[in-house]
Amino acid sequence: MINRRKFIQSTAVAGTSFLLAPQLSKAAGFFKGSPNEKVVLGMMGTNSRGLYLAQSFAKLPNVEIGYICDVDSNVVAKTIDAIYKQTGKKPQGLTDIRKMLEIKDIDAVVVAPPDHWHAPATIMACQAGKHVYVEKPCSHNPHEGEMAVEAANKYKRLVQMGSQRRSFSNVQAMVKELHDGVIGRTYYAKGWYTNHRASIGKGKQVPVPANLNYDLWQGPAPRKPYQDNLIHYNWHWFWNWGTGEALNNGTHELDVIRWGLGVDYPNKVVSTGGRFHFDDDWQTPDTQNILYNFPNNTAAEWECRSCNGFEIEKLSRGVVFYGDKGTLFYDSGNSYRVYNGDNKLVKEIKDDTKVDGTNKVSPTEALDGFHMKNFADSIRGTDKLNCPIEVGFKSTLLPQLGNISYRVDRVLHIDPNNGHIINDPQAQKLWSREYEKGWEVKV
Repeated sequence: MINRRKFIQSTAVAGTSFLLAPQLSKAAGFFKGSPNEKVVLGMMGTNSRGLYLAQSFAKLPNVEIGYICDVDSNVVAKTIDAIYKQTGKKPQGLTDIRKMLEIKDIDAVVVAPPDHWHAPATIMACQAGKHVYVEKPCSHNPHEGEMAVEAANKYKRLVQMGSQRRSFSNVQAMVKELHDGVIGRTYYAKGWYTNHRASIGKGKQVPVPANLNYDLWQGPAPRKPYQDNLIHYNWHWFWNWGTGEALNNGTHELDVIRWGLGVDYPNKVVSTGGRFHFDDDWQTPDTQNILYNFPNNTAAEWECRSCNGFEIEKLSRGVVFYGDKGTLFYDSGNSYRVYNGDNKLVKEIKDDTKVDGTNKVSPTEALDGFHMKNFADSIRGTDKLNCPIEVGFKSTLLPQLGNISYRVDRVLHIDPNNGHIINDPQAQKLWSREYEKGWEVKV
C-alpha cells in the first residue's frame, strides 16, 4: 500500500512492460545540472488542470515553477499568486507559448491547454530543446500523435503523457499479475465512465473578453467565432478544439486496458452513440460505446454516459479484465480484486486513497505525484519514463479510432502493424486535420 504522505520522498517504480525508447534511455546528457539540482518548468495552460499540475509539480523536491503561460491574463495572475503563496517564489507570466519556448533556463514544459494545442505545443517544445509533460490526450488527431512521437525521437527529448496510472505501484503490480496469468489467458476487458454533466445550452456570439487572447487560444485550429458557452471547459464537446468524452476520460481506462491485454493496435473498431440527453450545442456524443478486436484474439469495450451518472459495478469509472480462469476488477485508482472461475474472491489489493471519477481536475489527486516525480527524475537521468510518448500515442489512438468510427458510422478495419485505417478514404480524412493558415504543424 502506498503511504500518500510520503509520496514525494518515494521513488516511482518503472513500468513493467513499456520503458523509455533505447535512444532516450539516459537523460543525463540532456540535463545541464546534477541529479540534486532543480528542474525548471514552464507551464502552458493553467486555468484548471494546469493549475493543479503547477501546484503538484511545485510540491516535488528541486522542481521550480519558473514560468506561467496562458492566453487569459486573469488565469496567469491567479496561477502566479497561487504558486507564490505555495512556494514563496513568483513565476514569470507570459501569454504566447512561442515566447516562453525562447527562454533558455526552462528544462521542460508542462502542456495542459485545450486538446487542439497538445501535440503542436509538444512538437514546438521539442524543437526548442525542452522536455515535455503533455496531458492526455497527447493529440487532437492520430497524425498529430505520430508527429509528436517523431519529434521526441528527432530532437531527442523526453516526452511523458499524463496517464498517471502508469506510475501507480499497485497498478503496475496488477498488470504484471495479468501478464503472469493470474486469471489465465486474459481475453476481454471492459472499461467505463459515467457522469451527470449539465447542458451547455445554446451559445451566443459575443465580444471576446478583454482578458482573453482568443486568437492564441485557437492557435493551430481553424478560426471559429467566439461564443459565450465555449471557454474555459465546454470546448471539450466541439470537434474543432475538443475530442469528446472518449479522449477526455476514456483515454485513462483504455490505456489500462491496452496495457493489461498486452496489445498495441487493434484490427477492428466500431462505435455507436449520440448526443441524446440535451438539445444544445454539444457536438460530441454524450453516450458512446466503442468495441475493439485485437490481433492476439482479444477484445475490449469502453462505455460512456456523460449525462447519466448511474454507476456501473458501483463505480463511476473502472475496468474489468476477463480470463479463462477468472476475473480481475480494477477500481481506476490503486486497488484491485481477483476472482477465480467460480467468482470467488481470491485476492484483494487495497489502497484507501479516495477516487472521485467525476472530479474535473483530478479523480486520483492523491496519487498523481508519482507520475510527475517520475518525469522530473527521468530528466535528471535517475529514472525512466513510465508513459513515454510512444506508449501514450498508442493509447490515445484507441479512443480516436472510436470517434472516427462514430463520425463515419461504420466499422473500421485497422492495420495492426501501425494502427492505420484500411480502405476507407472518408474515415482516413479524419486521421488528420486542417490548420489555420500560418499555424501548420511540422516536425
